[in-house]
Amino acid sequence: MGNSIMTRVFDIIFSFLALVILLPFMLPIIIGLLLTGEHDIFYTQERVGKNKKVFKVIKFATMLRDSPNMAGGLLTADQDPRILPMGKFLRKTKINELPQLINILIGQMSLVGYRPFAVKHYALYNSDVQNHISKIVPGLSGIGSIVFRNEEQILHRVENREYFHDNIITPYKGKLECWYVDNKCLRTYFLIIFCTVLVVLLPNSKIWKKMFINLPPVPEELNAYID
Repeated sequence: MGNSIMTRVFDIIFSFLALVILLPFMLPIIIGLLLTGEHDIFYTQERVGKNKKVFKVIKFATMLRDSPNMAGGLLTADQDPRILPMGKFLRKTKINELPQLINILIGQMSLVGYRPFAVKHYALYNSDVQNHISKIVPGLSGIGSIVFRNEEQILHRVENREYFHDNIITPYKGKLECWYVDNKCLRTYFLIIFCTVLVVLLPNSKIWKKMFINLPPVPEELNAYID
């Protein structure tokens, strides 16, 4: 209980300060999105949160408005033709995720947790995983996000994206998210924040392997993709 209260306090402080500090840097992005693509600034999508309650996650718009109904559906691969002119940069740098600071400030998310899946993809987790991760709020980042920081590039490399995502990536990601629930504490919280910053700045960094040595073993099918 104490850890949960403390992480909530840090979530409020960090998300508020980040919104204030980053607002001047986000204004050019907002203007750019208004002038390009379909002129949408934000994109919202229903995601599954704590206690399996559905909420709307907020992101900067990076894809065509009707992209979920186009070829590829909810999965996005590298070089996806549905990505907007500014979208590739925003997605690669993870800047598109910054509006989720609002979700964090109002308590729907945390800075650290499992990444909230769309309802369709959340259903791919078995009931044990769903029940386990539903104990906490989802996060802006998490161990699953760090390990699969290049998920779009992975999906671009495989022949059957949907099969690989649903049957290879998702089961292992579920194990990682359960690992976080079982190891949730202030130390892990701050280590994941630190590691997230590093892998964003240095995408090829393998520091997460040294920082989290007791993670579930990587399945053989993923060895070639997770470095």
